[in-house]
Amino acid sequence: MDFKQMAHLYKDELLNNILPFWLEKSQDKELGGYYTCLDRAGNVYDTDKFIWLQGREVWLFSMLYNNLEKREEWLECAIQGAEFLKKYGHDGNYNWYFSITREGKPIIQPYNIFSYTFAAMAFAQLGKATGNEEYVHIAKTTFDRILEKMDNPKGIWSKAYPGTRDLKGFSLPMILCNLSLEIEHLLDKSLLDQTIETCLNEVMNVFYREELGLVVENVTLDGKLSDSFEGRVLNPGHALESMWFLMDLGVKLDRRDIVEKAVQIALRTADYGWDKQYGGIFYFMDRKGYPPQQLEWDQKLWWVHIETLITMIKGYQLTGSKECLDWFSKIHDYTWEHFKDKEHPEWFGYLNRRGEVLLDLKGGKWKGCFHIPRGLYQINKVLETL
Repeated sequence: MDFKQMAHLYKDELLNNILPFWLEKSQDKELGGYYTCLDRAGNVYDTDKFIWLQGREVWLFSMLYNNLEKREEWLECAIQGAEFLKKYGHDGNYNWYFSITREGKPIIQPYNIFSYTFAAMAFAQLGKATGNEEYVHIAKTTFDRILEKMDNPKGIWSKAYPGTRDLKGFSLPMILCNLSLEIEHLLDKSLLDQTIETCLNEVMNVFYREELGLVVENVTLDGKLSDSFEGRVLNPGHALESMWFLMDLGVKLDRRDIVEKAVQIALRTADYGWDKQYGGIFYFMDRKGYPPQQLEWDQKLWWVHIETLITMIKGYQLTGSKECLDWFSKIHDYTWEHFKDKEHPEWFGYLNRRGEVLLDLKGGKWKGCFHIPRGLYQINKVLETL
């Protein structure tokens, strides 16, 4: 593999295809914030604004400004989004709504913890970029809210009847592995260490199951497997994404054991989640092989594949694993062949099982300016060191 050529490919795609699309098409220059519901050509087809995608875009442009290049247009894009979020994204007490109208009126209550996590990430990075103390305050306060909600993320909006089948989910400890590194410059060291320790334990010893060799999405409150739809579901993309978070933590803590275990879990998950018939990684699976409850279980999604690429190239960089490099090559071929739109900017997000485009949108309620640019940046960074 020609790492130099490959590094150029990823950086060129980021700077000359993906970022110009979002800068040009997503900014609401009139009212602030971003449109994320963009059709194949980048036209707006719905004007609702989803808080976690607003936060992700603020974070992305702030992060690139901090780490890649001091481009004024990136910083301006991040600031205008953050100002909109600051004004309309929460209830006045930093409980972040799920969605709001184009003008900023709340539509859906703050039931979703990821509105909070991406707001914290966004304001932390933008605070770093600007030195603005108010942004730093918002990031810290929001992080406190997240910690308060750890044991019951949805709070009064949870649909589960208490006491019958109480489960806890993988998503929150997984995201906190990443968030804690994102905002470590703002946290008291003991709080940071405690948060990292808790998350590492949850991911490695609770949701990762030795008996399966896989990461499950939900376990009982006392950390046992549940034989239910929720308890059996696997999300290979989630597991694979979380493994590069763990590798980053392993590097930070100088713990080779964490890195090596993350690589082994990633390799097992990729092998398990790969569609042997049509290629690509399944969205949802059932650990007992039963029919999953998610009807979209066999779709191939953009974020699953780009996150797997990050994990495999980092795994190779950190351990020299040839298996990681082989997987990187295999997923690279699948991703660039199927997700990249060869006629319009940005990438497709949703393919059917056979790898054909299912929805030709470039952004929606769940897909925004995040996984692809973050992935291209991360992969380029690693390839340049190789």
